[in-house]
Amino acid sequence: MTPSAPHAWQELKAVLLETIPAERLIDDPLRTLAYGTDASFYRLIPQLVVRPETEEELQRVLTECRVRHLPVTFRAAGTSLSGQAVTDSVLIQLGQGWRGHKILDEGRAIRLQPGVIGARANQLLAPYQRKIGPDPASINSCMIGGIAANNASGMCCGTAQNSYRTVRDIRVILADGALLDTAEPHSVSAFRKSHAALVSGLERLGSETRANEALAEKIRHKYRLKNTTGYALNSLVDFEDGIEILKHLMIGSEGTLGFISAITYESVIDEPEKAAALAFFPDMATTCRATIALKQAPVSAVELMDRAALRSVQDQAGMPSVLKELPEGAAALLVDVRGNDDTELESRLEQVQKVLAEIQTLEPVAFTRDASTYALYWKIRKGLFPAVGAVRETGTTVIIEDVAFPIERLDEGVLALTEVFRRHGYEEAILFGHALEGNLHFVFPQGFEKPGEVARYQALMDEVAQLVGVEYGGSLKAEHGTGRNMAPYVELEWGSDAYALMWELKALFDPDNLLNPDVILSRNPTLHLENLKPLPAADPLIDKCIECGFCEVVCPSKDLTLTPRQRIVLRRELARLEALGDSASDQGKARAQELWQAYAYQGIDTCAATGLCAMQCPVGINTGDLVRKLRHDNNQSKAGTANLVGRHFSGVTSAGRAALSMAGIARATLGPDLLGKVSHGARRISGNRVPQWSPALPKAAPVRVLKCDTPGDDSREKVVYLPSCATRVFGASHDDTETRSVMEITLQLLDKAGFDVILPQQVSQLCCGMAFQSKGLFDEAVRKAEELNGELLRASQNGRYPILCDTSPCTLQMQEHLDERLSMQEPVSFAQEQLLPRLSVTPLDERIAVHVTCSSTRMGLSDSCVALAQACSNDVVVPVDIHCCGFAGDKGFNTPELNAVALDGLAEQVAGCSAGYSNSRTCEIGLSQHGGIPYRSILSLLDRVSRPLKDQRR
Repeated sequence: MTPSAPHAWQELKAVLLETIPAERLIDDPLRTLAYGTDASFYRLIPQLVVRPETEEELQRVLTECRVRHLPVTFRAAGTSLSGQAVTDSVLIQLGQGWRGHKILDEGRAIRLQPGVIGARANQLLAPYQRKIGPDPASINSCMIGGIAANNASGMCCGTAQNSYRTVRDIRVILADGALLDTAEPHSVSAFRKSHAALVSGLERLGSETRANEALAEKIRHKYRLKNTTGYALNSLVDFEDGIEILKHLMIGSEGTLGFISAITYESVIDEPEKAAALAFFPDMATTCRATIALKQAPVSAVELMDRAALRSVQDQAGMPSVLKELPEGAAALLVDVRGNDDTELESRLEQVQKVLAEIQTLEPVAFTRDASTYALYWKIRKGLFPAVGAVRETGTTVIIEDVAFPIERLDEGVLALTEVFRRHGYEEAILFGHALEGNLHFVFPQGFEKPGEVARYQALMDEVAQLVGVEYGGSLKAEHGTGRNMAPYVELEWGSDAYALMWELKALFDPDNLLNPDVILSRNPTLHLENLKPLPAADPLIDKCIECGFCEVVCPSKDLTLTPRQRIVLRRELARLEALGDSASDQGKARAQELWQAYAYQGIDTCAATGLCAMQCPVGINTGDLVRKLRHDNNQSKAGTANLVGRHFSGVTSAGRAALSMAGIARATLGPDLLGKVSHGARRISGNRVPQWSPALPKAAPVRVLKCDTPGDDSREKVVYLPSCATRVFGASHDDTETRSVMEITLQLLDKAGFDVILPQQVSQLCCGMAFQSKGLFDEAVRKAEELNGELLRASQNGRYPILCDTSPCTLQMQEHLDERLSMQEPVSFAQEQLLPRLSVTPLDERIAVHVTCSSTRMGLSDSCVALAQACSNDVVVPVDIHCCGFAGDKGFNTPELNAVALDGLAEQVAGCSAGYSNSRTCEIGLSQHGGIPYRSILSLLDRVSRPLKDQRR
């Protein structure tokens, strides 16, 4: 804890409230714990979390913290592994205001604010066949601020395309609040005057360093390797101008020298033609010799995996059978080769094959250009770190050490390091890494609770540091950043002269040592053994979580309350407090009660439980399952009511349609504006118990269409049509030119395509059970699913006929819970496979939008959704960063703020579109409200642009 007086935090918050809204100044116990957690194995709880949205706000925060001598830590996505994004002081967290971007020079450069996700930057550059140079494994989750501040590299980046080598310009705010933009001459000129001492100091240190031949040569050697240990001392030998030195020192400085508010990258070519091979070798020595030989070949990446690493993934679904057959001691290289066109790729492949032909392999090396096999090979490599996390003992963490050897000594270095791990009892460690750069990762589970474990870990780290940093002249941190994890060893690796130079640099930028103290540089020799994160058992559903944060980018509540990672962090803390039982202090019991009360809304009520997090999670954790379980525990008293609703479901949906009709009358009488105010007032008075009325609330669905006789026609193919309960309740929108309900559209489209439609008996009583399951009412969910299962088996003649449901989430629910004989068809896949071949389509010449629902994503239909829309229109907009609409069944009515936050920015992206299309009626309600255009079923779009190939009407 910082020694500042306790009242300093309250004083800081009070003064910041003058310019920053209270909701962006966070000091409650639940959120400070949640927001203060990163992917490392350290834990510090901030006293205050601040979310500035502008540079001016950030400058004010830094000024006020400096006045009170309060340390500050900057936080981007929190995927860092070395403890550089945690603090027990003031945490500055990037919010929605830091996601700006601008393409420059026709894609040859890109200016990015620090809150932009790395993969998003590459999305923006993709039309130009370019990308940013850094390519960390976490690129789908980490932010540009973290990529630059850690000088993150990755699989193909090497040392030539990292942030240090590809930064063009930088915009930075220093500890004193000063702003420098190296892209703006007037900013540079003003900075040279206002901070002459800093600029001249950097130039002096650069001159002295270059004059010290031994130190300069050591620096050049160190940065011939991947190296993120300490500050970027290469800036002092690479540049003479103080501004250039400053620009490059900021790369890899981990928030200890200033805040990067924007960075301009020189982009690199993204070669479109790709091929890869898994090459297996009899032993590690041969594998390392192959790596050295490939260093001179035209390869994009060479990833090394030892036998233990391959064993950790060999039993996963889809893995090549050869992995199980490899002998002990074997190892593999994933060799990736790319080219701008087929000719260039084939030429490079020929050269690589010649190199590998000279080296003994366990089987012939075969390159593949098949996209699925190529993806599988990279899945093997990227799944190694989480594979250890998935099998570790509950209560232990996963540690990944990140070192680099000089490539010419890679084979002996690997053997020596492996022996060190064995000698200290870490036989379960796996080895993999970016072999071309001599960059290796050792991953192993580590517990700190048992006696002797901290001492064992310390002994291991001491020996690893001596071996890699001193004996082999390598890097103790090649790409993961120094953080707290390696700060005590910086002097050992670099020597006293370089270490003293780093402290001089720190003093020039931050004389009061307030920016992320103890990160990179620390006088505490046991810092890496302190503030270790507890990972107590909480629930088998989440105990394998390694808190990496990969799940956060797709979570609809990430800008409202908590993310999946944060929900797990808090559930673990609650489990820890509960485990204390009667032995807990009164303070501990009070803390648990306070956390549970806050968790009800933050963790449970605002979770959309979509399951998208499981797709991003390296170990497949669906945090929605945890939330549903907690809802189940909280809703035990509602089981009887749920059963009553389920048994009278037809009446309940009828009541829902009646309520919509009444709402329509009120809308016509009062007008949308007044009705909205009345609804808002009623909701506020009721303590948010009354659902929020929405202007996008549709009319009641006309269920009479389901009562029409549909005489059988043996000349037509048959399909069972199951309208979901949502489409049986919600009809067309009031202001939409499309006046038909989804049921009417679907029936007419099926008829147009020549299908004979079968409707299940008692269709108004049927439900897939998801409405109950999402609330944790599992018993009734199962009963309704079983009831539906029987009806669909009868209607489809035990699976003889396919079953089309018009709502994607319901289809997924049924695919997961109903009889395997039933062929459940989702609207998009059915339209592509069964309807398009029977229809003549004339695409629209107007701009439309398409929303891919969470369930479609989980079913692997994202590309199909877009392709179907593109078959129907020549101008299709797919909004970016809208992973989930957040409507989540009825949460759009009962927790409307979740829907609003999830769709923030949608209206700007779909401006100019005539309409939007999706495949879930409830999602379409929220999309219509926040998109500013009508959203309809994608079947409506297909119906609009199509006609029968021939007369298939009865």
